[in-house]
Amino acid sequence: LMNELNSMLSILVDGTVQNQNRYKPICQKFNSIYRFATLYDTTKRIPVFSAYTFTGNTTGRPNDPWMIEPQTGGRYEHQAGNRVNRGHLFPNSHAHDLDTQKSTFTLTNIVPQDIKFNGGSWREMERNVRGKLKTDCISNKGKIEAYVVTGAVPSSNNTLNKRVNIPELLWTAYCCYNRKMNKRIAEAHWQWNKEIKKNTVNPVTLGKLEEMLNKYRKGVLVKVFPTNCPR
Repeated sequence: LMNELNSMLSILVDGTVQNQNRYKPICQKFNSIYRFATLYDTTKRIPVFSAYTFTGNTTGRPNDPWMIEPQTGGRYEHQAGNRVNRGHLFPNSHAHDLDTQKSTFTLTNIVPQDIKFNGGSWREMERNVRGKLKTDCISNKGKIEAYVVTGAVPSSNNTLNKRVNIPELLWTAYCCYNRKMNKRIAEAHWQWNKEIKKNTVNPVTLGKLEEMLNKYRKGVLVKVFPTNCPR
């Protein structure tokens, strides 16, 4: 999983993790198995993105307490704490089993998210995307398989308790092979971190998402997925 994260980082930041004292790549491990990957910003105290493989989902929601990620040093001041509306980047509703669901409840996988947005249009988008992944992302072996990256663009000065950055917007994208179409497909979504009346999170192309992200990443060419994923 770490190799996959390093490959992704080479696309996002031109070969290296810039400022490695600030940005921490994390292989999210639970019960001795690596579940997904995260790039964490210890200055803004939120994840840059979480990346995972979707292979189906299980129902329900675990009641376990939120976990502190030891790979950030186990220091509470580098993490969001429990006083925020916690928005998952890797949503537990996209996890294929209970242990993977539990693994998403780490504070390095969440950002402060507007409570109405989190429970409204963003949640609806996650549900709709989950349905598409289950029907459209079928490999030649007949298995559900899709690669998903979900991230947050930090705000310039909006913080929670003067510590944790409240992102300006959230974004997500997936890429997979579609057996019926005999080709790779991709789709993306993004929206401001607030719930607007009649707000929806409409799909856009992967190219449109990368174009938007490049406006925020001055001097760095953002590529969420390799070139074999259609733009």
